[in-house]
Amino acid sequence: MEYRQLGRSGFKVPVLTLGTGTFGGKGFLKSWGGVDAKGATRLVDVCLEHGLTMFDTADVYSGGLAEEVLGAAIKGRRDKVLISTKATFRSGDGPNDTGSSRHHIRRAVEASLKRLGTDYIDLFQLHGFDAMTPPEEVLSTLDEYVRAGTIGYLGVSNFSGWHLMKSLAVADRYGFTRYVANQTYYALVGRDYEWELMPLGLDQGVGAVVWSPLGWGRLTGKIRRGQPMPEVSRRNDQASNDIGPPVDDEYLYTVVDALDDVSKETGKTIPQIAINWLLQRPTVSTVVIGARNEQQLRDNLGAVGWNLTAEQVVKLDKASDRTPAYPYWHQRGFSERNPKPV
Repeated sequence: MEYRQLGRSGFKVPVLTLGTGTFGGKGFLKSWGGVDAKGATRLVDVCLEHGLTMFDTADVYSGGLAEEVLGAAIKGRRDKVLISTKATFRSGDGPNDTGSSRHHIRRAVEASLKRLGTDYIDLFQLHGFDAMTPPEEVLSTLDEYVRAGTIGYLGVSNFSGWHLMKSLAVADRYGFTRYVANQTYYALVGRDYEWELMPLGLDQGVGAVVWSPLGWGRLTGKIRRGQPMPEVSRRNDQASNDIGPPVDDEYLYTVVDALDDVSKETGKTIPQIAINWLLQRPTVSTVVIGARNEQQLRDNLGAVGWNLTAEQVVKLDKASDRTPAYPYWHQRGFSERNPKPV
């Protein structure tokens, strides 16, 4: 397993991370899977056998049950794994049970530590931007945890470019710990990350922790032009579809057609190719993979240890390219002053 620096930090992470969205199986994640502690323990076993040591979760996954399941699965081997978790979204009915206030962060961190059965978190990420709380309050609170050794590194998720840049500027102004990770949606059928967040990541040393690399379940190899939807798929769950990123059918089929061509050339599966493509993109530190079972996990693990050729990357780039929103389409016409990220 290859390891990479997490942004501009000294922390190394495996290029693949196991996400725990399938652990627990409650609430809006029910359609993703319902892996229990026994099943999770087996998945962790397989991961460690392959050098995948990082596991990503969040306090809202299955109402905290995902953290509990992960905690049970790593019990007795905490020193062999890296844990990343997230908080910000609503976790209770009270007025302060949401956001990134000092009040909520402190309670969220302590609750996650208890559910995970650990006394430290390797990477803690804000799950979303809180426009109601001053960034000075957010960062000073997180900085206290880093200085105390309770949190190793900090990151964000689902921030816009200006949200992240403002936060980094505040950290620099007051000497607070900087964010070094951006857990972001990025896939062959979802390349918005490249427009602003990728150049920001390169400039500011923020590494991408990619979530949903298979485009919200679209790039599993089971969805193709003229074929019925597979019986087991999160695409069959309307609630999951409603909160996921929209993708035009014809665009999806064009990308899948290109993936099929590359699959024939390489002998690799469509998920393996989609993940490998991401691992060759600028700023990507690690890709979060998910698995309902051991078979899916082993297939995703096959995405590493090889690389697509330059020609294959170009083919996939061309099939998945879309005109970006303004001002990014305008900037594309002035590559001399706005070069493509490399």
